[in-house]
Amino acid sequence: MNCPYSREDRLERLARARSLVVKVGSAVLTTPEGLNMPVLRNLAEQLSAFAHEGRRVTLVSSGAVAAGRAALSAGEHRVEGLPGKQGAAAVGQGRLMREYEDAFAAHGLVCAQVLLTRDDLRSRERFMNARHTFTQLLDWGVIPVVNENDTVAVQELRFGDNDALASLLLNPVEGDLFVNLTSTGGVLAENPLTSPDPASIPLLESIDDIRALDLDALCGGKTGVGTGGMYSKLLSARRAAQLGVPTLILPGRERDILRRAFGGEMVGTWVCPEEHPVSRRKYWMAYQSDPRGVVRVDAGAARALLEQGRSLLPGGVTAVEGSFGPGDLLRILAEGENGSSCLIGVGISNYSSEDLRRIKGLKRLEVGAILGDAHYPEVIHRDNLLLDAAV
Repeated sequence: MNCPYSREDRLERLARARSLVVKVGSAVLTTPEGLNMPVLRNLAEQLSAFAHEGRRVTLVSSGAVAAGRAALSAGEHRVEGLPGKQGAAAVGQGRLMREYEDAFAAHGLVCAQVLLTRDDLRSRERFMNARHTFTQLLDWGVIPVVNENDTVAVQELRFGDNDALASLLLNPVEGDLFVNLTSTGGVLAENPLTSPDPASIPLLESIDDIRALDLDALCGGKTGVGTGGMYSKLLSARRAAQLGVPTLILPGRERDILRRAFGGEMVGTWVCPEEHPVSRRKYWMAYQSDPRGVVRVDAGAARALLEQGRSLLPGGVTAVEGSFGPGDLLRILAEGENGSSCLIGVGISNYSSEDLRRIKGLKRLEVGAILGDAHYPEVIHRDNLLLDAAV
């Protein structure tokens, strides 16, 4: 259940927010010629004002690939394929950080470059190391400027986009507000790609229950410069809501947009947080890596998971998909009518795909006869399960 929206609650949460994660995308921060310096400098000015108020600010910034591509095109170098994109990121990241360093220094602040891959948050030990580093930087009053390490990240190490990265950072920095700066005015009430009159579609001032939205129907495609789009922004906002963190989606190109929003102007779209947030451990567990496989469960198992808070037992599993090992994250799908299925959640498997195929549908004594005494009673324990996960 989400907290009902009110303008008073929005203003109160903005006023008391102490740890902000602010994400700015390539479509906001760049032009075909390179970095949009008026936007970058105005953003640094506003974030500096927050820092001087005693707020902790973590900036997740895209723009390295676009900045590198613009620099390379001046020398008639063509950026093509994954190696080209990684090379452009290597060229552009230094340029991006140099501009941020100058922009924050103009307001008496120091910033720090933090480049991450998914592996840095997937391992619990590395996650804790990253958390300690962020804590130290923020205690010093330094602004971490975070980006995905595009130079070395391959598909299995990628976050997918910086919207996902920003939502995951809410955990280690203990963020209490997520601000996503986009190239649009906020979230439109309809999909502009399917509307007969896109110009007349109103903006949503708030989203009370983001779980109730059909994101596929509401959102159009990805923007041309970055890798995200409104779908990924709302998916990340849904994750933040599960952690009890509200999201404010704002038009990032508009001057002083953060100052205006925090000053009481009703701009952009406010996404309400859930009233009963999940634990930070479950949040890390569910989103630290992509699911490696799928388990399909029968109606009885689905009810036990959803209505009774039970663990998933072998007897409730009807099918196993993919190749995975113990400790991997799995999607849990409930079988519906006519071959349909719906996502129940995600969880950590106690079994490999090979063993689970051998014991699916069996009772505990039957499992023991196949695997011996050294087996788990649960396929996925309820402590390692997140229902209604945003994956």
